[in-house]
Amino acid sequence: MTVSLHWFLPTGGDGRTLVDRHAFSGGALGGTPARAVAGVRAPSLDYLIQIAKAAEQLGFEGVLTPTGTWCEDAWLTTVALAQHTRRLKFLVAFRPGVISPVLAAQMASTYQRLTQGRLLLNVVTGGDSAEQRRYGDHLDHDHRYARTDEFLSVVRGVWGGSARDPYDFAGEHYRIDGGYSALPPEPVPQIFFGGSSAAAGPVAARHTDVYLTWGEPPQQVKEKIDWIRSLAEREGRTVRFGIRLHTITRDSARDAWTTADRLLDDLSPETVAAAQAALGRSESVGQQRMLALHGGKREGLEISPNLWAGVGLVRGGAGTALVGSHAEVADRIEEYHALGIEHFVLSGYPHLEEAYWFGEGVIPELVTRGLVAPVTAGSGAPLLVAGGR
Repeated sequence: MTVSLHWFLPTGGDGRTLVDRHAFSGGALGGTPARAVAGVRAPSLDYLIQIAKAAEQLGFEGVLTPTGTWCEDAWLTTVALAQHTRRLKFLVAFRPGVISPVLAAQMASTYQRLTQGRLLLNVVTGGDSAEQRRYGDHLDHDHRYARTDEFLSVVRGVWGGSARDPYDFAGEHYRIDGGYSALPPEPVPQIFFGGSSAAAGPVAARHTDVYLTWGEPPQQVKEKIDWIRSLAEREGRTVRFGIRLHTITRDSARDAWTTADRLLDDLSPETVAAAQAALGRSESVGQQRMLALHGGKREGLEISPNLWAGVGLVRGGAGTALVGSHAEVADRIEEYHALGIEHFVLSGYPHLEEAYWFGEGVIPELVTRGLVAPVTAGSGAPLLVAGGR
């Protein structure tokens, strides 16, 4: 069983630091909006095209695009980028509570036809009530997951319906009379979904194709896999697994850790404290698990071999990075893969440069180990050449 590698599109801005060092903003839960200051790159279409093309050329299967009020819209951005790439898939994150499930099903069907089947869906229920209220959503945490459960039932029902055989649904949050999409999506997009709470698990078991977890130490990841797998078995389903991580990989471990240390050097105690206060208000169980990995302290951030929790000091969501030589990072990917992880959704700062470090350094290692299928000339993608950057 080989692994699927995905990169990340920084539609909230990019740069050589974890946050805008000039001023911390409330974007800690997802990212800091890019502004015209030194070291910060705006998420222009031209820049995102560079990253998308690099990911495609390096051999990544797809790219994750985030969702939130702090970044550009994922649907519109990625359909524009699809016009500049040939085979790259787009893992589009979206929030069920801010869009009709029938409209979402229709949008996904149209997207597949416009891009020749390159859509993957990342369902983000939302763990921050303040941000949800910006969208006009006032449900509490557990009710948001209950709504997501209904939402995904409707989406799949609409994909299977037609004008002659429409889909009806009556639930607490949605009532659909005669729902259908003009044409079903081809292929049906895989649904990625994450959530660490008791309310999230059953939703994942019933609807998810790929359960996505943030990067925790291997034993904790195994516990999550066992939990979701057991819930899925009760539903008569099989779920695959993915993990969301940052990467800092270099020709030597020393260079990689020097780069990680440099990211911390840019963070003042005040910036870290402000970020921790904002992140601590999150209702997300996964976010609280990320915070528990480092406890807001700069010491002891290597919480497992080559797994560094420094990113989570100031950024929400995925707060850990694989740090080390190309071979060491490949070792850790192999370790997670042995637990059952198939999809690796990766990122790094800045995303353009780090895509090359990983693509030219780690991917050849994974090919040699048989974890990534070699890309051959004439396959519609470039030939992978061994060697670090």
